[in-house]
Order: sequence, then structure tokens, then C-alpha cells
Amino acid sequence: MNMPADPAWTDENLSDPHAVADKAQRVERMFAAIAPRYDLNNRLHSLWRDQAWRRAAVKLAQLKSSDTVLDVACGTGDLAMKFAEAGAHRVMGLDFTHEMLTLAQQKAPQLNFQRGDAMNLPVADASVDVVSIAFGLRNVADPRKALAEFHRVLLPGGGRLIVLEFATPGNPLVRFFDRIYREKIMPVTASWIAGDKVGAYRYLPRSVSTFADPRKMAQMLGEAGFREVTIKPMTCGIAVAYRGVKA
Repeated sequence: MNMPADPAWTDENLSDPHAVADKAQRVERMFAAIAPRYDLNNRLHSLWRDQAWRRAAVKLAQLKSSDTVLDVACGTGDLAMKFAEAGAHRVMGLDFTHEMLTLAQQKAPQLNFQRGDAMNLPVADASVDVVSIAFGLRNVADPRKALAEFHRVLLPGGGRLIVLEFATPGNPLVRFFDRIYREKIMPVTASWIAGDKVGAYRYLPRSVSTFADPRKMAQMLGEAGFREVTIKPMTCGIAVAYRGVKA
């Protein structure tokens, strides 16, 4: 794919990246540009905690050996692979960035990865046991529409949604150091590692600070029809796993 040279994210559109009209196109261009070093940056800048967060998300799903899992915004396939390793019957990965899917398929050729949009899932109603999305809901143009789609494709009577997202820590001291790291250090080092020219690692911390906090996220899940909403903070609240059940 030939990507335009101009940055996807600049000071002008980062005041509230979630309000940008062409957010979806900018996000796709951003992830296409940083895909080759995406995994390396994830490991380094989470201090290798990203894999532990994904394992915790899988555990929260209370997986059964008969379960079909749809991992949305699967990126390079890390969470989908964790579900497969945990014994899911079938795992499907979905993402709208071709470059990410190429890497995912190389890492896990035994799994089914395909291109698709979180707001318009190419999946039948009531056809999967678990829907998951890791660090991707805030990148969707309309998160509420995506949540409605997740609810649609889940089986009634116990289908589970697992959302893994970053959050702003509640503890003032942790929040202070997290902000310094996320807004001052990580954008510089991650951009250097990725050779980022599109502003991806300026967008990512800003997309966290302007997105829904855990209370608002729980409210959104409830409004989408999910019940028994569980909130699991991890690593001092830097990351949060959410679980909702379709009645």
C-alpha cells in the first residue's frame, strides 16, 4: 500500500482525536506505517506487561473448550494467539489494517485472520461465544456502534465480551509518573524505534487521556445491553480489562 507522506496526526487534530471526522482513515494509515515495529514497541514500552494483560483478559473470559472467539482489532494477533493457546475451539481475528493482518498470519498461520470493520462485523447474529478487543476500542470511529455489533454477534444466554484498554491511574503519584512516561518519554523513544513519521506515538497517549474512563466504559457496556459488567484494573490501573455478558 502506498501511504501518503503527510502525518496522520498533528497538533491541530490531537486536541480531541476522537472527534476528527476522518478518524478511521487516519488510524488505518497510522497502523499501516508502524506495523513492522509494533510488537517490539509494545513489549519495550509496557515493560513486557502487555502479554500479562492479555493473559489476564483471556482468564476473565472464562473460556470453554467449545468456545468460538472473535478477536476484533486483532492487530498482529497477540490476543488471538493467547485464546488459541488457552484451548478455544475456534479463534478468528479481524482487523482493518492489511499490514497488521499480514504480520498476524505470519505469526499464527493456523488461525483465521481477515480484514473487517469493528462497526460492521462480517459475522452472523448470535454466532460466537466470546468477542474480544485489546487496546482497540478507543481507535474505532464510533465505539458505541462497535459495542452494538459485538452484542449482535454474541450468543445469548452467556456470550462474553472482553475489552482490554489503557486508563488513567487513580493514584495521584502513579498518575503523575504515568503521564510523564506516556506523554513525554514514550512518544520520543517509540517514534524513534518505529521510524514514525505519521504521528502515531503522539496520537496513542492522547487517545487514552481523552477516552472514556472505567466508570464511563462500564456505563457504555450497560447501555449496549451487557450485564454483569466486571472491571479489572491491572498494573496500578494503567490497563483495565472489562467483561460483559449478553443475557
